[in-house]
Amino acid sequence: MLLRTVIDGANAGRGGATADARVVDRETVQRMAEGDSEALALVYDRHIRSVFGLAMRIMQDQGGAEDVVQEVFSQAWAQATRYDATRGSVASWLLTMARTRAIDKLRSERAKPDSAPLPRADAVVDLPDPAVGAEHQVLTEESATQLRGALTELPVPQRIAIELAYFEGLTQTQIAGRLEQPLGTVKTRIRTGLLKLREALQP
Repeated sequence: MLLRTVIDGANAGRGGATADARVVDRETVQRMAEGDSEALALVYDRHIRSVFGLAMRIMQDQGGAEDVVQEVFSQAWAQATRYDATRGSVASWLLTMARTRAIDKLRSERAKPDSAPLPRADAVVDLPDPAVGAEHQVLTEESATQLRGALTELPVPQRIAIELAYFEGLTQTQIAGRLEQPLGTVKTRIRTGLLKLREALQP
């Protein structure tokens, strides 16, 4: 799958709505922690699309992605009392779980005898060079493997932002809305992460 340049977009007036959504999410997870199953349904409805999208991009298999979704929301229900709003939004919390579950499944599949190659094992990807904007550096299969390894070494917030941008095709503004983070924070995470990836891929 090709990684594409993130397109900046304007989203006037979204800041207030984002803050409101964050508050609603926190209150809903608190209700989950108190045993309210209807609250779980609300969280599911609000975040199913992003969780499934990320799982699908990583797994490249609908059945596997659906399993990840089920596990993520089951884990969210079981661990709602552990959610700490000071460490990130509910969206980030769920996407972090989705990424971890999906990668664990891929590793488990790799460990099975006679297992099929992992998704995107033969992929040729384009990594945007943040120093030159829209220009791309085509990577060989070997470099793609190095890229995947380098991604796993990035801090979780940077990995999630990059995966949403290049595996799910969201703009930076859309990512800010999805993660309920300031646009400037998302831009910094993506740029910093890409610089680290570029450094890791230097010969």
